[in-house]
Amino acid sequence: MAKRLFHSPNRPKKLSYYDYAKGIWGAAAMSFRISPVAVSAKIFGGLMSAVLPIVTTYFAAQTTSELAAAYSGDEAAGQRALVYVVVTVILGMFSAAWVSIDSYLQATLRYKVNAAVSDMMYERFLALDFWRYEDKDTADTYDKAQRFANFYSYVFDQLAAIFSQFIGVISAIIALILFVPWIALIVGVALVPGIYLQFKLSRAQINHWNKNVTARRSQSYIEWQLLQPRAITELRLNGLVKHLIQLRATYREKDEKTRIDFEKKYIGKQLMGDVLEGSAELASLAWITFEIINKTQPIGQFVYVQQIVSRAIDSANSLVRTLSNIDEDLAQLFDYQKFMTYPIITSDKPTLSYTPHTIEFNNVSFVYHGSKKKVLKSINLTIRQGQHIAIVGENGAGKSTLVKLLMGLYKPTSGEILFDGKPMTDYSLESWHQQLAVLQQNFLEYDFANIRDNIYFGDVSKPFDIARYEQAIVDAQAKSFIQKLKHKDKTYASKWVHDDNQDEDASTNLSGGQWQRLALARSFYRNAPIIVLDEPTSAIDALAESRIFHELFKDKTRTIIAISHRLTTVSKADMIYVFENGTIVEQGKHSELVKARSHYYNPNFT
Repeated sequence: MAKRLFHSPNRPKKLSYYDYAKGIWGAAAMSFRISPVAVSAKIFGGLMSAVLPIVTTYFAAQTTSELAAAYSGDEAAGQRALVYVVVTVILGMFSAAWVSIDSYLQATLRYKVNAAVSDMMYERFLALDFWRYEDKDTADTYDKAQRFANFYSYVFDQLAAIFSQFIGVISAIIALILFVPWIALIVGVALVPGIYLQFKLSRAQINHWNKNVTARRSQSYIEWQLLQPRAITELRLNGLVKHLIQLRATYREKDEKTRIDFEKKYIGKQLMGDVLEGSAELASLAWITFEIINKTQPIGQFVYVQQIVSRAIDSANSLVRTLSNIDEDLAQLFDYQKFMTYPIITSDKPTLSYTPHTIEFNNVSFVYHGSKKKVLKSINLTIRQGQHIAIVGENGAGKSTLVKLLMGLYKPTSGEILFDGKPMTDYSLESWHQQLAVLQQNFLEYDFANIRDNIYFGDVSKPFDIARYEQAIVDAQAKSFIQKLKHKDKTYASKWVHDDNQDEDASTNLSGGQWQRLALARSFYRNAPIIVLDEPTSAIDALAESRIFHELFKDKTRTIIAISHRLTTVSKADMIYVFENGTIVEQGKHSELVKARSHYYNPNFT
């Protein structure tokens, strides 16, 4: 295809009519792949909604004509009128019954389609290359794709409405052509300006949407932050509440109010289109009125013309409104399709079925996506099975980046990471992660779960193991505070969440140190052969931290890699690597490095 469908969010894409048609077809095709039954039901329902009113109008017009004839003395006309009444009532009953059935059927099928699209979106997002989570282009595309995914059930209904309204317009025009072709021509011409103006407005709306992705995201972040209980203290102490509310209003004004303002520019033109449509309807009704007065048409034809012309105009206006409403969603469909083509991390590589005896960084350098600065420069180090490694250095020295490379979240820009001499990339990332228990600085707090589940989430691949669990909370120095809670480890970790059948003591707000102990216990519960700890005890008191690492470093069967600024932790390591500006400037045991009195001796490091 010559045209490029996918575009940078910085250059909003204007849909051509070809793209527009392609978008509708793409959404319909995707719906059919997800649920053929749902689409088939929608098509049948759309046909019924479009055709039944026209057929009913025809019999209603015939009934009116026959009643007029019967009133004039035609005895046979009364019987014919009665037959038409029965047919009209049966059609009405069928239409009413179908509405009830269709409402339930479509709600069920809509849920099925929406759930499938949403699940595919989550699965794709959670399997992307890790660098994409920090890439603005990916973030912008994801925002628009997520909007499409979240409202796909709405889009699905809109597609069905477009189909029904389109059939309704065509059926009405055909019905007029069969009766009086020139009326059909007048009505068709009168519809064109309104359709054109609505499309112009929808194009302006989608361009506005694309230009304000960042403003909407900032507004969303502010709204989320303002409603976080743990953020209230800092927001109030720093006097930020009013400022952030005003900033939120500024972003909202830039987005929503600006869109409403430029819609005003189209009101006059739209009124002219409405006048033109009204004139076409007036001309049609005036003509049929004169025809009936001159007795060249039966009286029922007035009902027929009035209803069919009105239906043609209403269906066309509804079609245009639906198309304008879905225009933005169709543009986001292309972003959704673009997002769904992003490469994902797959598990088709061989499984790493054993714990490597050596993990080697071989001349590894790394540059973050979109940057030119080397965060790591020619790193060479070897970690042996059962070894206890400490990594120290000032903030920004590259320590956490090294851990991200070790976890396989990023790939080295140059050099490679080897497992027993073989590249890490030869193995599936998922199987490597099974060898790791990782606690990072920004660990997750599962507010929606109780304390036991917060720890069990360390390894949900197997049924809950009470022995592993008990050992984990002891090793993390978490047992004492858990035992003091009324509901013990069944206590929910947030006051905002608890079992409705329990009392208020069923939930608590944990301190930072308590959360950190739970996170440690979660890592220990994994019972993995390699433990990676990135500032694991920053919120825990020194005595508890000393106990934790005393027990941890006694275990010589597991490899431990710790990033820490605490001397009590670092000094227990078998090997210490000192980082500065992305390079290893020193390595050795604590006693050796202290004697050297160089980089490691710097109080900023430990």
